[in-house]
Amino acid sequence: MSLWTSLLLAAGIAFALKLAGHLVPAHLLDAPRVRRITGALPIALLAALVATQAFTGAGGVLVLDARAVAVAVAVVALLLRAPFIVVVALGAATAAVLRALGWA
Repeated sequence: MSLWTSLLLAAGIAFALKLAGHLVPAHLLDAPRVRRITGALPIALLAALVATQAFTGAGGVLVLDARAVAVAVAVVALLLRAPFIVVVALGAATAAVLRALGWA
């Protein structure tokens, strides 16, 4: 399968999924359980993305470096109820300082 065929197939599948989402009857989406699940999906996806980016290196190997420490600092800031911009700044500053010290 060529690159263009794969790309067009993926685009078609993405479009079909979006269209299917619009065709679902509204009464099926109003159930409390469905609302709870759809409300939690973005959180779960973002957590998976953060974990994948923070703890994996080349080839999918588990790596504990400045990124992992930065995530830990951000989690502590979140637990202390710091504003989101402060959480992001603390995480970025932690990673920058550790990388500047040579701990990549």
